[in-house]
Amino acid sequence: MAITSANQLELLQTAEAVAREKMIDPALVVEAMEESLARAAKSRYGAEMDIRVSIDRKTGRARFTRVRTVVADEDLENYQAELTVEQAKAYLDDPKVGDTYEEEVPPVELGRIAAQSAKQVILQKVREAERDRQYEEFKDRAGTIINATVKREEYGNIVVELPGAGEAVLRRNEKIGREAYRPGDRIRCYVKDVRREVRGPQIFLSRTAPEFMAELFKMEVPEIYEGIIEIKSVARDPGSRAKIAVISYDSSIDPVGACVGMRGSRVQAVVGELQGEKIDIIPWNEDMPTFLVNALQPAEVSKVVFDEEAERIEVVVPEEQLSLAIGRRGQNVRLASQLTGLDIDIMTEEQESKRRQAEFETRTKLFMDTLDLDEFFAQLLVSEGFTNLEEVAYVEQDELLVIDGVDSDTAAELQARARDYIDAQNKAALERARELGAEDSLIGFPGLSPQMVEALAKDGVKTLEDFATCADWELAGGWTTQNGERVKDDGVLEPFEVSLEEAQDLVMTARVALGWVDPDELAAEEAAAAAASDEEEEA
Repeated sequence: MAITSANQLELLQTAEAVAREKMIDPALVVEAMEESLARAAKSRYGAEMDIRVSIDRKTGRARFTRVRTVVADEDLENYQAELTVEQAKAYLDDPKVGDTYEEEVPPVELGRIAAQSAKQVILQKVREAERDRQYEEFKDRAGTIINATVKREEYGNIVVELPGAGEAVLRRNEKIGREAYRPGDRIRCYVKDVRREVRGPQIFLSRTAPEFMAELFKMEVPEIYEGIIEIKSVARDPGSRAKIAVISYDSSIDPVGACVGMRGSRVQAVVGELQGEKIDIIPWNEDMPTFLVNALQPAEVSKVVFDEEAERIEVVVPEEQLSLAIGRRGQNVRLASQLTGLDIDIMTEEQESKRRQAEFETRTKLFMDTLDLDEFFAQLLVSEGFTNLEEVAYVEQDELLVIDGVDSDTAAELQARARDYIDAQNKAALERARELGAEDSLIGFPGLSPQMVEALAKDGVKTLEDFATCADWELAGGWTTQNGERVKDDGVLEPFEVSLEEAQDLVMTARVALGWVDPDELAAEEAAAAAASDEEEEA
């Protein structure tokens, strides 16, 4: 094939046709043609030559040029594409290193192999441009709902065709359990993620994501779309049951009633899309115990004890309400836990009474054994809310004086006994830690009690360097997933109620003390993380 006047205009027409078909910029197709022609010309004139091709956007004329770059004498390596300053004087006035000299060369005739190679280059460039267009089109649609057409099924995954000539994947684990689709079926999905990958943009869809339900309600309930009602959280057991927490910013509008709709029309539209998934609509409340009582509906709750630091909550229910509160296979309490973001312990009134009695007896015995008290006096301490020796030893003396029969001398004696016992325990723990090989660098580290140091030494952590290499979950404990099941990992410092955040702070402080981490850089990272968190909350 020769680039002659007869087919010059045909180049532009072909470029425009391909661009229209693929919905990309015609200029990208022309650039691909230029590159493919240049590659073919190099195979004819020599691979070492720098041959470039430019196609006139109006006439379609292809101009072939050989480009040579001016380099220093010692840098001359490729005499076909480079020339020295002295050599360049024959072609340029006052040449300098970096200047280029271009000369037009005759157009090449493309043989069958060269033409095929040029075609492949064009197709590759067109595919890349098409992928870029698809990515740019869909990257901002993550977090929205789209309508698509089922194209085929691959190993349980559904490949769908998107409006705008693209494909997306609904993975098997993102389908609602009993759903089945055939090619040509219409399907509504949530765009969970859009990634730019070598083989093109990968668009992942979901029908099980909690956000899918939230977006469906936004489509069905105008008050949510307008911002009068806000969805605060969603928890789902896809295809079975879900809970959604809503709040109204207009006192005249009931958020639950608005989401249910006239005769249940709005919620039924969402239920129909989710294949009959039962939905509990819960009024959100800033008071976490009140919110939890709502979240555990339809079960009735007798009592709620909220531990804000541990983010745990204990719920007491009547015996006849226990199975309803837990739900089938633990579904109700699991969804309530997801909705509130808290770990929930459910017990009956009888179980709570027995547990409290056992705690009372254990604490009473502790004070009797360690402070040499009689049972009655120890029970008085427990009744006033004292739970351990540290509280007795270091509390303000006035808090002991409110106990019947306790004067200032008795209070001072109680505190002295408690402190002596604690000091003896600490001394014994340090001796055992040293026997295990714990070094002074670890023993003197702020934030670690003697008992903690002993526990670390038993686990092989004997120096500050050892401690600084620990992961936070190794200290505070955590959960991992093995063979699809959650498995508890016990932390070395977990018996001392060290939280994950406290473990992170301790380890990072040790790394700073050892000079492994720059404190200024750490402060900058923390500030950046805090700013990013604030931006997410505002968004």
